[in-house]
Amino acid sequence: MTSADDGTRRRLDGLRRELLAQLAALRADHDAVVDASRGSNADDEHDPEGATIAFERAQVDALARSAQQRLEEVDAALRRLDEGTYGTCRVCGRAILPERLEARPSATTCTTCRA
Repeated sequence: MTSADDGTRRRLDGLRRELLAQLAALRADHDAVVDASRGSNADDEHDPEGATIAFERAQVDALARSAQQRLEEVDAALRRLDEGTYGTCRVCGRAILPERLEARPSATTCTTCRA
């Protein structure tokens, strides 16, 4: 493993830790929204105060799904790093530009194939 691979692994591992923390926080938010609405007779569909409980729950769910998808992408990138295929476009087989990997470390395609 090269020092570049070590740096990439550290970056991916850090991103993975951030996503796991984000998922934990979102799950806690979801539980708080559900707990707050439990046993309530409030008509949240007509609440003049703002968003409905259902909307808040759906919003947190969407954020959690997005974070989970990003976590899966990071895990796949770590597997590619272990296999020695990280940074190689899955479509054309050419190298993915370092700038693209810097912006999106889980990228699987070069900018040409992505377009």
